[in-house]
Amino acid sequence: MGKYEKVLSKSYMQGGDILIFVTVGSQKFQFNRLLEEIDLLVGERKICNEVFAQIGYSDYKPKNYKYKEFLDRDEFQEIIEKSKKIITHGGTGAIIGAVKKGKKVIGVPRLKKFHEHVDDHQLQIISEFRKMEFIYSINEIEELEEAINRVEDIQFKKYKSNNYDIIHEIDKFIENL
Repeated sequence: MGKYEKVLSKSYMQGGDILIFVTVGSQKFQFNRLLEEIDLLVGERKICNEVFAQIGYSDYKPKNYKYKEFLDRDEFQEIIEKSKKIITHGGTGAIIGAVKKGKKVIGVPRLKKFHEHVDDHQLQIISEFRKMEFIYSINEIEELEEAINRVEDIQFKKYKSNNYDIIHEIDKFIENL
């Protein structure tokens, strides 16, 4: 089962509860607000699934679920593969990576007022992905429990790469030079 035999529970490794993967990115900002809310929900048994988080530069250390500060690319992909639900900050890489794999994604924007980023651009990013029907999003942390419960029943659009269209447009442009 790879590098996570010691990190994930034996129950999960043997096909137990669905893993919820929380990722907050790797920028030098904390996202304690999200980690604390998940810790509260797990502690109150409002989340009964296995939870694993990549907590980045956050200084809050979860008490009720397993975590690691940073994951390398292979570790990150392994956890994504094993997960059914992804709770992520508004980073485009994390969102697109999870959507490409067909995961149920809940986007939670980092906000300037909580010193989680330099501005509120993640509100717009997450809003656009939700409008395109790729993810579920929340703006208030108190909405997280409901989001976790609702996301399972939502049918999101499947991600379709537009690389072919982009290459075709570049070819047309070059031909017309």
